[in-house]
Amino acid sequence: MDYSALLCAKLTTFGELIAVDTDLAAPVPSCGDWTFYDLVDHLGRGNLWVVTAVTELRGDAEHEPAPQDLAALREWYESTADAMVAALAADEEQQAWTFTRTMPRTVGFWRRRRAHETLMHLWDGQNALGKADPFDPDLAVDGIDEVFELFAPRMIHRGLAVEPEVALRVRATDTGNSWSYGPGEPVAEFAGTASDLLLALWARKSGADAGYAWDGDRAAGERVLAGPLVP
Repeated sequence: MDYSALLCAKLTTFGELIAVDTDLAAPVPSCGDWTFYDLVDHLGRGNLWVVTAVTELRGDAEHEPAPQDLAALREWYESTADAMVAALAADEEQQAWTFTRTMPRTVGFWRRRRAHETLMHLWDGQNALGKADPFDPDLAVDGIDEVFELFAPRMIHRGLAVEPEVALRVRATDTGNSWSYGPGEPVAEFAGTASDLLLALWARKSGADAGYAWDGDRAAGERVLAGPLVP
């Protein structure tokens, strides 16, 4: 998967949401009490944080909040995106600071991570301002891989979640992919399109929505899904 091209495309699409008629005070329901301004500020400062992680090999950078003026905000956001893309143009095997204990600490890690970060926040922004597009199935499958490879174990390591007592199978109805999370044979199955599954794992949609199908011990499966699996 060409994460660099994907990242550039999603960064550009997100920037297009910051238009002359954008309401910066619009609520972003999928992100708690955030407004659209908060979403832009979060993504842009995250871009700059990654620049420091790659160029200075540290993860303690702090940056000033984004400007409140709409035109200045878009210019600022685009500058953060450009800076991150430039930093991530380095060789994918180049060393970088990362927060992971289990994956290579490289530029390549950040290309993938920021592609998925931008993808999810693009959905947040589209959902807040109108209608969000579903994710490409193959990209959603990769995002689900990332949840179970990186974030679910990290949440346990950080003491923010506990080891699941039973296993849950997560199955993508449109791609045929499946994942088992937890010990032993799965006691329940949670099924939906890859896009909808990724949204559920990131708590953007409820597992109780009509678009999902459950089989087996649903109550136990819902406890596993509740995790939390991601930050």
